Amino acid sequence: MIIALLFIMVLFQILTDGLLLRPLNITNLILQNSYILVLAIGMVLVIITGHIDLSVGSVAAFVGAISAILMVNYEVPMFLAVIISLVVGAIIGAWQGFWVAYVKIPAFIVTLAGMLLFRGLTMIVLEGKSIAPFPESFQKISSGFIPDIGGGSIHLLTIIIGAVLSLILIFTQIKGRRTEVNYQFEVQPLGIFIAKLIGMVALLNVFTYILATYEGIPNILIILAILIVLYTFVTNKTKAGRHVYAIGGNEKAAQLSGIKTKRMTFWVFVNMGVLSALSGLLFAARLNAATPKAGNLFELDAIAACFIGGASAYGGIGTVPGAIIGGLVMGIMNNGMSLLGLGVDWQQGIKGLVLLAAVAFDIYNKNKAS
Repeated sequence: MIIALLFIMVLFQILTDGLLLRPLNITNLILQNSYILVLAIGMVLVIITGHIDLSVGSVAAFVGAISAILMVNYEVPMFLAVIISLVVGAIIGAWQGFWVAYVKIPAFIVTLAGMLLFRGLTMIVLEGKSIAPFPESFQKISSGFIPDIGGGSIHLLTIIIGAVLSLILIFTQIKGRRTEVNYQFEVQPLGIFIAKLIGMVALLNVFTYILATYEGIPNILIILAILIVLYTFVTNKTKAGRHVYAIGGNEKAAQLSGIKTKRMTFWVFVNMGVLSALSGLLFAARLNAATPKAGNLFELDAIAACFIGGASAYGGIGTVPGAIIGGLVMGIMNNGMSLLGLGVDWQQGIKGLVLLAAVAFDIYNKNKAS
C-alpha cells in the first residue's frame, strides 16, 4: 500500500499540474483528514477483534455538541471541557462494549443502534441548530501550528525536528537490524537496507521541509504522531496487543488459552469511544462549530481506511500504520479529485470501487494462502 500511495500521489501531482504537493495543500491534507485518521486508529483494533463500529460518526457529532454546550453556553474552561468530553466518549464505548462483549449481541446491530441513537441525541441537544464560536485556544487544537524559534521565511524548528527524527529513525533501524542478526533472523542485504534507510530519511526531510516553507508542523500532526507511536507500540509490543490479535484470529482458542476475551472486547470498544470523542473534538475545533450534521459518513471513511490499509474483513489481521496509509490513500484521492473538479458523485463511486478492490484483494490472498 505504500507503493500504491506513492503512485496515487505522483498521478495526482501530474494531473493537477503540481498543485497536490504544494505546501499549503499538504497542510490542508493533514488538517482535513486528521479526524478520520484518529477514527481509523481505533477502528483497526475493532476490526482486528472481528467486529465493526458503525456509530463512530454519530458519537463524534454528539461529543462535539456536548463540548460546544460546555465551552460556548456554560463557559467551562477548555481543558475541563475536553476531559469531560473524552469521559463521555468512554462511557458511550463502555455502553456499546457491554452489549457486544457480555450480552453477545453482534457489534453490527449494537453500533447501528448507536448510530441512530447518538445522531438523534445530537439533534436533541443542539435543538437542530449550530453552536459557535469556540474559544480561540480550542480552535488552535486543529488549526494551530507549533511556534517557531526564528523569524525567517523557513520554519526553523520544523527543520530541526525533521533532523532529530531522522537520527531517531536511523538509530532504531540499525538497532532493530542488529537485534535480528543476533537472533539469527533472516535480514535484508546490507545494500538494500542502506538504500531503504536513505530513502526513508530523505522522504522524512522532504516532508518536513515542505511544511517548513508554509507555517510549520500543525498541532494536530503532533497529536496524530503521538497516537500512531502509542498504538503501534501497544499492538506490537504489549500483552494486550497480542490478545487483541488472538481474539480476532480465533476467539474460542484465545478463551481456552486463558485470555479474558469478554473483558478485552469491552475495552476495545471503550477505546473506540474515546477516540471517537477525540475525533469529534478535532472536527468541531476545525469547523469552529458544533452542527447536527457533523460526523456524517465518518464511519465509512474510517472503515474503508482500515480495509484499504490491509485489515482483514475476517479479523485477526491489520496494523495501525496500515490504517493510517489507507486513510491517506482516501484523503489524497478526495483532495486530488476535488482539485481536478470531479463532483461528489464521481468521488463516491471511485472510492467505492477502491474499497471493493481492496477487500477482494484481501480475500484473494486469504484463499491463495489456504
